[in-house]
Amino acid sequence: MPRITRTAALTAAPAALLVALLPPLTASAVPSPAPTAPSLSWGACAGTSATDPRQECATLRVPMDHADPAGPKISLALSRIPAEDEDARHGALFLIPGGPGGSSLDDPSGKGQKLPQEVRDQYDLIGFAPRGLAPSTSVDCGLEHGDLATSRLRPWPAPDGSIDGNMTTARRTADACARNGGELIRHLGTADNARDLDRIRAALGERKISAWGVSYGTYVGAVYAEMFPHRTDRIVLDSNDDPDPARVARAWLAGHERGVEDVFPHFAAWASAPGNPDRLAETAAEVRPLFLRLAARLDREPIPWPGANPEELNGNVLRQTMLDSLYRPGRYPALAKLMLAARNGTVPPAPASPPEPVLQNVTAVGAGTLCNDVAWPRTAAVYEKDVAESRARYPLTAGMPRNAMLCAAWPYPPREAPVRITGRGPSNVLLVQNERDVATPLSGALKMREALGRRAVMVTVDSTGHDAYLAQGNECGDRTVSRFLATGERPDRDVYCR
Repeated sequence: MPRITRTAALTAAPAALLVALLPPLTASAVPSPAPTAPSLSWGACAGTSATDPRQECATLRVPMDHADPAGPKISLALSRIPAEDEDARHGALFLIPGGPGGSSLDDPSGKGQKLPQEVRDQYDLIGFAPRGLAPSTSVDCGLEHGDLATSRLRPWPAPDGSIDGNMTTARRTADACARNGGELIRHLGTADNARDLDRIRAALGERKISAWGVSYGTYVGAVYAEMFPHRTDRIVLDSNDDPDPARVARAWLAGHERGVEDVFPHFAAWASAPGNPDRLAETAAEVRPLFLRLAARLDREPIPWPGANPEELNGNVLRQTMLDSLYRPGRYPALAKLMLAARNGTVPPAPASPPEPVLQNVTAVGAGTLCNDVAWPRTAAVYEKDVAESRARYPLTAGMPRNAMLCAAWPYPPREAPVRITGRGPSNVLLVQNERDVATPLSGALKMREALGRRAVMVTVDSTGHDAYLAQGNECGDRTVSRFLATGERPDRDVYCR
């Protein structure tokens, strides 16, 4: 689910077979003329939170099923801010969001404005809401309110390690998606997203695109580069998912157990620092056992939490808060405050939640993408074995990363095999990766690096948090990525930014 479980996978396409026949391509350094886009009508953006008056929006119709281009169509909502220096214009930079369930529709006027001036001068910044996500043609599973709780969407086992309740929830939620999701929910997937990107490219009149993909967007970007290698210019993949074609989203979910182990010591050092108003312990070594004791106590004795979903603070809610809080150091206080309250037998104010229609939509997009991309095991025995092993090795995550989510009961088989990411194609990919990332850990990013082979160079950053470039990274990493986007120049080999 959208991280809620932000993960997904892909599917093969005939275009991928062309890769071996094409000579290696290099990005042109010659500015391209501004394209004409007769199929797009740009105008004011309605219903977005974009703050930059230069941002404009358009709608593009694409096939619901790319295998049936003459069949039913759906709408994609697009946005852009044109390159700021027409004479220096190089092309279009697609801002590929995380998720699945994330949108970049407001990014041209949001994070796009963090890009250095020389990059903004050269590129039209392109945002979009992926298929299924409003204001594009949207889907909804109509889940029960309780099933929208993050601690339920992430499949946390029962305190004793049982997954019976998870399997029951999987069947109930998968049935709701099949009943309420319509035909579109069967056509959500990473390869569909990649094909949509190429439709957007064509509508913009661009021969090639550059891209900055983040989190799940790294997988979309890698799949696009595999399916349409001759359409790629400068590709930045930031906070990388493991592209394992056999497991896809299951590998991303499993990566959380390693990601938590990578980041928790950083949290523990912060939580034990003198002068911290939310200090939990005298030493970092005390924080981990404190967390495990509190979670176990809350498993036995939940604390009522009016207004929250669920309306109690139990062990799995604490574990979910831990996972959410480790996404970036700025969220550490939320976990510390909850631990302090739980230690005293109290709760803080209930956390705010997105409006339920938004949460329903995001959850449906995540579910459809994750479950359509690859076949998940259908029998409880597979998950029981994996959960028991995970609980023993990684007690902080209590078996959740290898558990059964609703994909274990998904009624639709994948329409395609997942795309296998390879090193065939132009050498124009730059990976950037924080060393400590709970959601897309370094161990998974190294597998993306290995899969891309000669096509890629990787910048590993000595930083903590999810998202690296212009976010949780450091000056060295930011400078390297900015230079690549502005000039096409990459390091000769993989580098480490301390």
